[in-house]
Amino acid sequence: MIDTARMAATATPALPTLLRLLADGTRLRMLALLRREELTVGELARALGLAQSRVSNHLRQLREIGLLFERHVGKHTHLKLAGRGNDLIGRVWSALEESLADMPEHAADLARLDGVLAERQRGADFFDRVAGDYDKLAVRFSSGQARQRTAAHLAAARGLTVADLGCGTGYMTQPLVGLVERVVCVDRSEAMLEQARERLADSGLDLEFRVGDLDLLPIADGEVDALVAGMVLHHLADLEHAFTEMRRVVRPGGRAVVLELFPHTQTWIHEALGDRFLGIAPTDVTRAMERSGFVNVVIDAVEDRYEPVGPGGESASLPLYLVRGERPPEPV
Repeated sequence: MIDTARMAATATPALPTLLRLLADGTRLRMLALLRREELTVGELARALGLAQSRVSNHLRQLREIGLLFERHVGKHTHLKLAGRGNDLIGRVWSALEESLADMPEHAADLARLDGVLAERQRGADFFDRVAGDYDKLAVRFSSGQARQRTAAHLAAARGLTVADLGCGTGYMTQPLVGLVERVVCVDRSEAMLEQARERLADSGLDLEFRVGDLDLLPIADGEVDALVAGMVLHHLADLEHAFTEMRRVVRPGGRAVVLELFPHTQTWIHEALGDRFLGIAPTDVTRAMERSGFVNVVIDAVEDRYEPVGPGGESASLPLYLVRGERPPEPV
């Protein structure tokens, strides 16, 4: 994993340009958070309660005047407020900084920021902690048909590169053996990725394991031919952000397949398996996919059930469904 850092270095802008850039309330809100905490673009968007595309546009302008310090870990970009000297930017920023707390949105931004930081720590800690037992607790299916049908939808042609998003211990990658050539396994937990490496060591697949979140995927634009997100959406705060990233990384004409739980009432799963939501309505998934630019979105029923077991002996048998869609092909 590569870790590099840099500060956006540009010529100091003229005073009218600088004042224009800093006169925007959204940019000031962003800087107020980035002076407190280093954040990824996705985390910053969630803390502000804004779409990631809107945040990215503002960040581009702030980079141009050298107010941001960037740290690159693999393909992730972490941002914080850059320290400034006694140049024009530094003097103007110093004059503004003390007044940021008076902005009417600041208290709500800080409350959302606390939630983002708590989620970051809780998610990483939980899945690192349970990785060794995860297959026993959370990788039980009544027939296995759901995973096989997911693989069949992904492997429309040989020699494909597929991404397994939120791969966990690699149980969604395993049915792809013999159907695809290369799999990029992505998970936020290093310990989960280590379990996936062990499970898939003799698979014969060309495998790559990358640490990352679904709202800021460590995958290049159009890098994969297809992708799967198996039993992962109910862990996410924002479906549209995740699907926008999925659309970005799959090639034009490529396919995304989601395996998910219908809404249920097994509240013990919140704590036992770290689920944010107790399933998701299929219409919510299709709506988020379509809003993110996927087309030909279809819901498929599957003759399979998810059968998790809690550490205290709790168990459930929960219905599943598939949703598949395509990134539109490039115009001819």
